[in-house]
Amino acid sequence: MSARVLMVQGCTSDAGKSTLVTALCRWAYRRGLRVAPFKPQNMALNSAVTADGGEIGRAQAVQAQACGLEPQIDFNPILLKPNSDVGAQVIVHGHPVANMDARDYHHYKRRAFEAVMASHRRLVERYDAVIVEGAGSPAEINLRDRDIANMGYAEAVDCPVILVADIDRGGVFAHLVGTLALLSPSERARVAGFVINRFRGDIALLQPGLDWLERETGKPVLGVLPYLHGLHLEAEDALPRERADAPHAALRVAVPALPRISNHTDFDALRAHPEVDLHIVGPGEAPPACDLIILPGSKSTRADLAWLRAQGWDRAIERHLRYGGKVLGICGGLQMLGRVVHDPQGIEGAPGSSEGLGWLDMETTLEPYKQLHRAKGRLAFADASVQGYEIHCGVSRGAALENAFARLDDGRSDGAISVSGQVMGSYLHGLFDDPQALVAMLGWAGLQDAATVDVRLLRESSIERLADAVETHLNTQWLERWLSMRAIV
Repeated sequence: MSARVLMVQGCTSDAGKSTLVTALCRWAYRRGLRVAPFKPQNMALNSAVTADGGEIGRAQAVQAQACGLEPQIDFNPILLKPNSDVGAQVIVHGHPVANMDARDYHHYKRRAFEAVMASHRRLVERYDAVIVEGAGSPAEINLRDRDIANMGYAEAVDCPVILVADIDRGGVFAHLVGTLALLSPSERARVAGFVINRFRGDIALLQPGLDWLERETGKPVLGVLPYLHGLHLEAEDALPRERADAPHAALRVAVPALPRISNHTDFDALRAHPEVDLHIVGPGEAPPACDLIILPGSKSTRADLAWLRAQGWDRAIERHLRYGGKVLGICGGLQMLGRVVHDPQGIEGAPGSSEGLGWLDMETTLEPYKQLHRAKGRLAFADASVQGYEIHCGVSRGAALENAFARLDDGRSDGAISVSGQVMGSYLHGLFDDPQALVAMLGWAGLQDAATVDVRLLRESSIERLADAVETHLNTQWLERWLSMRAIV
């Protein structure tokens, strides 16, 4: 028997699709089902390295955790990583195939859909249930032709769809009714019902609207999920909406919001730490006084390096170091801290070289082969474990690397530490997720005897809260009927 398949689509980006899929995955997992997440096509700069050596969207890695699984490339067969306003790196089954602009990718979609369906077939053969996340909105009628992310997939596999909308944005009924109106008759017919997300207040005041919605559309409201504060879930792509509240902060950390920032989930553990005030600094904002500056990963290192200079970060970093502050670079941030970044083949943009910030004696050359590794080891400057994952095209060489940031279990060295000890860099994403590494890094930055925070346990607790919300606020009888394959649309 093939798996039951259910798809979650949203009226807008960031409507709560990833969150609802995560919640439903854990709800099904609690019932003893072999359940898998699936996102046919994802556009995101937050990615994860899979157990089978590929790269997928970070949200699907969280959903895999909700299913009790290691991330696999089939969970997200097509990943688009934007490297400009009009182009992206196209990753198929975990590995890059080309950089394409929007028009080229539109023509490529037939081949991309073949990859989507190959992954779909493997998943439905191996699992009892597959819970699918759409992308953006199915109402983007300009993208309906050759759609593989939303209704194009749902129609091909003949699965029911839940439509989710975010009431916190306002206009929730217009979102739902308008989205439904823009679907074709067959697409509209497969919408099984609505879920309203991020509700706060008295549900009784919302009830007249829910009654009207059901009368107007003939579709049931399957549930209203409350606004759950304090969730620790890795974001699919968007930077966090709210700045973390840290009333007892003893350490101030600043991170520039690079135009092509990647894997900003690296900072989730810092956001969760009660003694850390993490400030993501946007364009036009002056770099604030702080103890630690972190240069994050980037999908377009040279372009983002130019942006840093235009925003005055080069001068701010020089001043920061002169007064004894610390600087850490992660992946692309590490490359920026060197003397030069070369891109002779135009991997991330126009071919050429860019002068780095010059705080580490090394040069980086971008090469076509992307390095994808999961890594474990020990920090070189402290008695602490570290683990994370590498996703980069750059190969760095130079004297600075002889003073490594970490010694890895596979015999390799990672990163560099400046002679002064004020500047460090690492290729490891997720290094703060290791509690020992987090405490050691905070100690280096000036926060001695820092509290231990395990963001992985916080994430697990958040997943459990989501599943509890499904039990309490969603129509679980409908979900049980879906599991039993009885007619639901």
